[in-house]
Amino acid sequence: CRDGFWQLLWTAKKCTTMMPDCVTPPMILTAWAFVGYFLGSIPFGIVVAHFMGLGDLRQIGSGNIGATNVLRTGSKLGAALTLIADAGKAGAAVILARVLATEDAAQLAGLAALFGHCYPIWLKFRGGKGVSTLFGLLFALAWPIGLAAGTTWLIIAAIFRYSSLAALMTALLTPLFVIILPHYQMLTVSIAITFLIFWRHRENIRRIISLEESKIGQK
Repeated sequence: CRDGFWQLLWTAKKCTTMMPDCVTPPMILTAWAFVGYFLGSIPFGIVVAHFMGLGDLRQIGSGNIGATNVLRTGSKLGAALTLIADAGKAGAAVILARVLATEDAAQLAGLAALFGHCYPIWLKFRGGKGVSTLFGLLFALAWPIGLAAGTTWLIIAAIFRYSSLAALMTALLTPLFVIILPHYQMLTVSIAITFLIFWRHRENIRRIISLEESKIGQK
């Protein structure tokens, strides 16, 4: 019983470590936040649509710059390229910061990349919903978390056929995955991710409730 008590106490102590040790100087952290933001703000959906002759993505479907809206043009290749690029820019931000700095900088750069995708300065802060970028961020920070998140999205999307609902459930469960797997030092950033994804999907939530949200594959 005594060993069990100390094991429980040790687990609880680890759970309170919700972020990596902040060892990077504030100015360096700020620099990495800017690097992450500007990487994340690159609108690959618009770039891909332009070079593939798919039209102005902001005038198509939902007007979103992400892979789901590129798919609405009918180009599966374009959607796949956009998904890979949007995921890759967050992954690049995390890996660069991790290699050249420390883990606290990596988490901040990745979160800033997600924010940059959602609010890019080049498009008057009107960006995407952040789902593809979210997966790149999670895979780069901890691949088991990314794998769990990607599996969740696929299952929910297959059952309910709502891309937005799959994204919302994935974001909601991500902090739980962080605790279960476990990667306790990602808990703070995972909670921030959840709030950001829900905020970006607030109109989708309204449409889901009113049964007006379009399903995957629906024209």
